Amino acid sequence: LLSAVFAGSAGGIISRSIQYKQGEETYNKAEQLVSMPNLSSLPRTASQAPASSGSSSAVYIDPYADILRRMDFTSLRKVNSDVVGWIVIPNTIISYPLMQGKDNDFYLHYTWNKEQSAVGAIFLEYRNKRDLSDFNTIVYGHHMNNGSMFAALRFYKDKSYWQAHPAVYLTDDSGSHKYNIFAAYEVSTQGDTYKLGFSGQAAKLNYIQYCRNHSAISTGIVPTASDKILTMSTCIGYGHATRWVVQAVLSGSEPSAKTEKAVSSSASLASR
Repeated sequence: LLSAVFAGSAGGIISRSIQYKQGEETYNKAEQLVSMPNLSSLPRTASQAPASSGSSSAVYIDPYADILRRMDFTSLRKVNSDVVGWIVIPNTIISYPLMQGKDNDFYLHYTWNKEQSAVGAIFLEYRNKRDLSDFNTIVYGHHMNNGSMFAALRFYKDKSYWQAHPAVYLTDDSGSHKYNIFAAYEVSTQGDTYKLGFSGQAAKLNYIQYCRNHSAISTGIVPTASDKILTMSTCIGYGHATRWVVQAVLSGSEPSAKTEKAVSSSASLASR
């Protein structure tokens, strides 16, 4: 009996290793098709520093967004029309095509080119708008033991990791969009983090405060009701009862005392 159990376990490990290898090859192929630019050649702080225009005023230039916006998804969509675009956190392993299926189940079990695999794909919540225009856009990905897919999100428990990798880029047909990471925390699968419908500004501000209150790191970034939130979610915890989420905001503005006061006042009124 023990021999049979051992053989079964060994077989499972071998099978998973094969799927990891095949998954790596599959996503390497995607990078080739999309002509993924080499981001490692750019300075790690490039996305944070303004560049001089040659005059007395400074013009903000983001070299990551500049190079990523040139990506062409035509070749990928010839293989699978579900391709929305590409998601990347510079200088990390997270660099994958972004998919959207008709439900949230399919891409848990299939790669971007619809090959069945435990690796799955990085995919957009099926109820979100494909053009990323929702206030809260949710993206899911597996936490793989070999560190692939969204496994690296767990490192955002440490503020130093956030400081080294502060931004996420989503590139689609309209260009490359930089989201600044502002929160990271563990949450129930039924938590308010996954809320999609918001009745107005007060509801959005309450949501922002909820996210910041739960965050394991303090970033000082305070989104506003007019910004767009990106929620990246992956499995964590015993029996996958909880999720680890990293949230970012599509905004280049610095947090202000006025914004802080508005969020706090709104949350206070809602609790009465």
